[in-house]
Amino acid sequence: MRRWILLLVCMISAFPLMAQSGFKPVADVSAFKQQFAKASQATQSIQCDFVQEKNLSMLADKIVSKGKFWFKKDNKVRMEYAQPSYYLLIMNGKDIKVKDGQKENRVSTKGNKLFDQINKITVDCVQGNIVNNADFNTKVLENAQAYLLEMTPVNKSLAQYFKSIHLLVDKKDFSVSKIEMYEAGGDDTSISFLHKQLNVNIADAIFAVK
Repeated sequence: MRRWILLLVCMISAFPLMAQSGFKPVADVSAFKQQFAKASQATQSIQCDFVQEKNLSMLADKIVSKGKFWFKKDNKVRMEYAQPSYYLLIMNGKDIKVKDGQKENRVSTKGNKLFDQINKITVDCVQGNIVNNADFNTKVLENAQAYLLEMTPVNKSLAQYFKSIHLLVDKKDFSVSKIEMYEAGGDDTSISFLHKQLNVNIADAIFAVK
């Protein structure tokens, strides 16, 4: 089970760590939540490139990966790694498909509460609903260009794996531009979403897991 959990941890965290300087607390958090929710409801799909950087305490150099990302309501995510090697992760509702080289694996989050929580976090981070997730205490900060959501897990099972998750939200369109995850063991990962296209037509076949 831990192998699958670590796989999802890597998936939902992976980009250069965001500098905390220049951010201050948001004066009206309720207004931010309303704007964020409105933008999230209007986002039906996302297509973009991504860059993933993972810092491991045992290694001096970062592990950098690049690829393509797709999201479609409801609960459909595809991450296709192209560099340094091909790797595919698809999440479609409760079903997950992983392809590493010629090997394919499938797993369902049904009946597994922790898997289900991580699946929900993944989609909520991308879709922008994470601010309402009761499994976290969330602080909302801002600077001139972006909002920063600092989320600390209060759920005991999640706290075993995640120390905190940070989201960087673009003020121009309230889309998530970076996700950072700090693991309880001291490693960290971050994912940057580049060249985002919102509400483009994406075929359901992109998210096929069968």
